[in-house]
Amino acid sequence: MVLTRPLIAALSAAFLLGGCSFSNDVLWPSLTGEEPAGATVQYEIPPSPAEQSAQPTLLPTESPAPEVAGFEQIAAGEGVATGTFVGQKVAEMRAELQRLRTTIASHNAELQQVRSATIQNVERYHGTVAAINARLQIGTTPGNPALVDQWNQAQEQLDRINGDIGRLSSLTTKVSGASSMAAYLLESARAAYGLAGAVEEDHRQLAMLEDEVNKTVVMIKRLLIEFSEDVNRQTTYMSRERSNLLALSLGIKSGQLFGASLANRAFAPAAPIEGAAAGAGSRPLVIIRFDRPDVEYEQALYTAVTRALERRPDATFELVAVAPSTGTAGEVALGASMAKRDAEAVLRSLANMGLPPDRVTLSATTSATAQTNEVHIYVR
Repeated sequence: MVLTRPLIAALSAAFLLGGCSFSNDVLWPSLTGEEPAGATVQYEIPPSPAEQSAQPTLLPTESPAPEVAGFEQIAAGEGVATGTFVGQKVAEMRAELQRLRTTIASHNAELQQVRSATIQNVERYHGTVAAINARLQIGTTPGNPALVDQWNQAQEQLDRINGDIGRLSSLTTKVSGASSMAAYLLESARAAYGLAGAVEEDHRQLAMLEDEVNKTVVMIKRLLIEFSEDVNRQTTYMSRERSNLLALSLGIKSGQLFGASLANRAFAPAAPIEGAAAGAGSRPLVIIRFDRPDVEYEQALYTAVTRALERRPDATFELVAVAPSTGTAGEVALGASMAKRDAEAVLRSLANMGLPPDRVTLSATTSATAQTNEVHIYVR
């Protein structure tokens, strides 16, 4: 068979195309879903040390709860003995600093204990008060013995909270003494720079000691701030709850719920009284003058309020605490405070008489003609 030039060219092209197709099948995997030709190569990956451990460490699924912010004790660094007198002083001051920090850490731990005890006492107190209010809300007999017992329990729980405040005050005194000790150490460290016979290592350790004492002073100040805030907050709370507990006793006595203490209600400002009968724009129903101790006003007050309610059953009343405006600024302020207390006493008397507290408003003012504290009662 004779091969012509065109036939030879065609056969060569066919051979080359076939070679290209073969190379393509070898270098690129098939996309048809079938496994490529050739043997499958497998590689073994050895387990990690954590996987081989009998007790592997597991990552937490939730972030840990943040720690309560408080005093962090920092241990005083250890110095190198230099054999000099100054070096000996540095060692003594470092030991004093370490003892001081241990004491402060102990005070801080006691602060956390007092806070925890206060939380428990407050929870018990409010639980008892809530039980009394719930019983009064649905109605009960006047002077119910069960409620009286619960009230006594609430009083004891409030006394425990007051005891916690006493512990805080005592701790504040102790921390204040530690603050004085820290100030003394700081002055001693600074004064030691002027002692003769020191080497360079002594001064380096003095600088380190001074820095550590400064850190301790900052932590003591922070702790004193926490003590002060706690004492002020708890003292205000105790004053308010004492008044609320007194109002609760009146509710138990009458067998009905009065609500929060009337002593905690705000006094609205009123215009100053220029004349004895000017009042708040009308003639007062009753004027009670507190010019002596133990003023007996309840019978006359009851009679006047009863007659007012007979004429106007839906009447409301305004109690105005009137204080003299003459005297020094301190005397006027003191008189205004005492006049408000007198008005609160009258308000409690009206509550004991059965007048709902929501039908009484409070205000306070001064008078240029008043010689003593007065309480004016107006019908609205």
